[in-house]
Amino acid sequence: MPLNIGRAAPPREERLKAGTAFCGTCRELRERLGRPDGGCFNAANRSFGQSFGCQFTLSLGMLNTLRDTVVIAHGPVGCGFWSTGGAGAARAMKRLRDPAQNSAVWISTNLDESDVISGGEQKLREAVLFADREWRPQAIVVASSCVPALIGDDVDTVLAGLEKDTAADLVSVNCEGFKTKIMATAYDAVYNGILKNLSKKKIERERSVVPDNPDDIMYEYRKAHTVNVFNVGSMGRQDELELERLLNALELNVNFLPCFSRPRDFRRVLDAALNVSICGTHDDYYLTHIYDEYKIPYIIGTMPIGRKGTARWLTAIAEFFHIGDKARLLIEQEDAALDEALGPYREALKGKRAYVSGGEMRIFVTAELVTDLGMEIAGLKSHHIDRFVEPVMEDLDISGETIIGIASQHPFEQANLIRRISADVILMHTGSGNITAKHGLPVLPLFNPANSYMGYSGAFEIACRLRRLISNPQFNRNMQKYRPLPYRESWYARDVRSYIKD
Repeated sequence: MPLNIGRAAPPREERLKAGTAFCGTCRELRERLGRPDGGCFNAANRSFGQSFGCQFTLSLGMLNTLRDTVVIAHGPVGCGFWSTGGAGAARAMKRLRDPAQNSAVWISTNLDESDVISGGEQKLREAVLFADREWRPQAIVVASSCVPALIGDDVDTVLAGLEKDTAADLVSVNCEGFKTKIMATAYDAVYNGILKNLSKKKIERERSVVPDNPDDIMYEYRKAHTVNVFNVGSMGRQDELELERLLNALELNVNFLPCFSRPRDFRRVLDAALNVSICGTHDDYYLTHIYDEYKIPYIIGTMPIGRKGTARWLTAIAEFFHIGDKARLLIEQEDAALDEALGPYREALKGKRAYVSGGEMRIFVTAELVTDLGMEIAGLKSHHIDRFVEPVMEDLDISGETIIGIASQHPFEQANLIRRISADVILMHTGSGNITAKHGLPVLPLFNPANSYMGYSGAFEIACRLRRLISNPQFNRNMQKYRPLPYRESWYARDVRSYIKD
């Protein structure tokens, strides 16, 4: 059945039965995932919560990576705060791909109290026409926050009425934060807009009427040896270059989508033999549709982080192209070089304990990397849980009694959990460090576009940074001493699962 592309992507609670409320052991999590009902994670909740992520801000984070694009945050001006903070990083990452690129260009419709009564559609029309006249971008993307949905603004109809008045492609992304607790639904929301407004306008390549035209033959050959790699905004250019290096060694060409792409690149997504995801949490909505509609095969599995994760990722791609022997030789060579380089780092990290927190796919492959360095896993925390973690958990060699929490933010539970375990270092999602740093433990960001994390070079860099952090934790010890956490001792005495309701 082809994936139905409606006005908005369904919440992941409905589509994937994903959940954000669980705390127990890895063994208990595996058992629950294996139940006939899939664990029924989407039915679990909390009687008390302390913040959680918003899909609107995560959608902006993904949209602001697009080149030659203006993003309109349709809502109150405060809803666009993430774009202000992320503009510098977006510019730096774009310029690594194209030195002529500017920072993220975004504007707000700045809805106020009177707009809540009279509607914000006229402000949206004016903003779209202004953006098209002022910047002449390839695309104008309208991301809708909670207010337009609550007052009934028909964004899709407004944009349809403006298509003849603008040179840019108009894209609507319905990503209202109140519609889901699963922040990762933002990826589906962005892809939904791309599928509705960009991928459907595919540029058809004109074929020559001359039989066996050399240009046609070359096109088909290149397509048969080309892979679309679906990146994520949290990876840097050096990660792309590392993955490209490995795939080029297998004599494959590489295109990177969707982050840091131009809008019209999506029209050529079919000019490849295979679509490959770096993170199943990120891409399944889009890749499933492209397969159902155009029969382009795809691979969604592990992330290419760590020696083992990278080997599995390369092997799956090589098997599709029937070049398994070539991939095995490459993996053996890379493994040998990495093992030799990691020798002194494994010695320094042996027996150290790590707590890993972040996105569901990334924490498990990072945990696998950490154990490969000789370290132990003290605990895990994922933003949400769904079926994509099952194959990754099967390959993870850690104790079944290792504690794992599922929570979108809720730092009070994390503080309770970290107090109970013995850890030497924390590997954590960027942006969560303000609370985490006060535990007195050194913190390594789980990702940072300025550093390398993926492939074999990423594994080596993570080992270098871990050894450096663990050898000098004094900064965080001072944070713990002078900036204590705001929770009472009575909370630390309670069961960390106190507020979780199944």
